[in-house]
Amino acid sequence: MSATSTFFGGYDGLLCDLDGVVYAGNGAIPGAVDVLNVLISAGVPVAFVTNNASRSPAQVAGHLRALGVMVSDNDQVFGSASAGVELLRQEVPPQGESAGGGPAVLVAGSEHLATLVSEAGYAVTADACTRPAAVIQGFDPSLGWHTLAQASYAIQNGAVWIATNLDLTIPRAEGRAPGNGSLVNAVATACGRRPDLSAGKPEPVMFELAARRWGMTRPLVVGDRLDTDIEGGNRAGFDTALVLTGIHQRTDASEVDELRTPTHIVPSLTDLLDEARTHE
Repeated sequence: MSATSTFFGGYDGLLCDLDGVVYAGNGAIPGAVDVLNVLISAGVPVAFVTNNASRSPAQVAGHLRALGVMVSDNDQVFGSASAGVELLRQEVPPQGESAGGGPAVLVAGSEHLATLVSEAGYAVTADACTRPAAVIQGFDPSLGWHTLAQASYAIQNGAVWIATNLDLTIPRAEGRAPGNGSLVNAVATACGRRPDLSAGKPEPVMFELAARRWGMTRPLVVGDRLDTDIEGGNRAGFDTALVLTGIHQRTDASEVDELRTPTHIVPSLTDLLDEARTHE
């Protein structure tokens, strides 16, 4: 492929999911790193859009670099934690700019999510007895029953409930594991209701932010899930490609409505590059 700022079909950027597309667990999916580096070296803007709220963009970028991806800027990573905090700001204004001085918010999630909430001007709590104004729930593999119970109590007492994402499963090297959506469902069962808002895919916000940040006017969205990556990209008005290295397979794509139907289906990122070469 020639050194150009577009690739096959005239796309001027790649908005790429991570889990199930670039890596599964800590290990890279075969061929994914090489494809990303070819595109980056050719001058194609590449950004990563993930529903995972457990790690900061810097941590994710560090993981990608450790795998060999030529990530030059932590701002290439767009996560649902920051999008969730933005929704929190809209629903429960922090009433000031000082870190940790505003309304109490119960964080059922990672240290990264708690830090973002505090920096946004809220008092982070883990105790429903403080009568928090809101609960924000994001994925964290160490999240336990006690925290989920405290979140349930706070929600039943009237707290606004925001989920960073609703992915039911996450792909790991060993197989599928429960995702944030499964933990959200546990709280929903206890409370008898669903979250008030969800920040992550399939909402189009992160795709739109990433495209604007990197000057993409016609990006291609690549993901392994029809219900998050493909629907979210379609809702943002972008073309989408389903890769078959994660959750959903070709037969799944034949059984969904138009909103979840991908523009392209490719077995892996490697096949996406092969497809690009046929359009040189």
